[in-house]
Amino acid sequence: MNFSGKYQLQSQENFEPFMKAIGLPDDLIQKGKDIKGVSEIVQNGNHFKFIITTGSKVIQNEFTLGEESELELMTGEKVKAVVQKEGENKLVTSFKGIKYVSEFNGDTLISIMTLGDIVFKRISKKI
Repeated sequence: MNFSGKYQLQSQENFEPFMKAIGLPDDLIQKGKDIKGVSEIVQNGNHFKFIITTGSKVIQNEFTLGEESELELMTGEKVKAVVQKEGENKLVTSFKGIKYVSEFNGDTLISIMTLGDIVFKRISKKI
């Protein structure tokens, strides 16, 4: 399965509690909560490039499945993580106590980030 495409945010759950938990300042949380961000994914074999645009903020992460990569978080912090593929349609990684799962279902991208008992879910549709 090729994950390439552009996906626009349709809905999200627990945005504010999750962003507070990872240390994002309140002013940025308020700015970001109503923006319908766009995620662009470019896949070339096992190599991925994720470009996430939220308003004027752009985060670009590149990684190869199974290899340690440096990823930029929403806070601007950079962490080392290994992204794995689970089954045919999931990408999974963990960093700083956060489990991150991206699941592709046809033209829908479901991203779930779990930190402790806070589950932040984003649903985006291919555009």
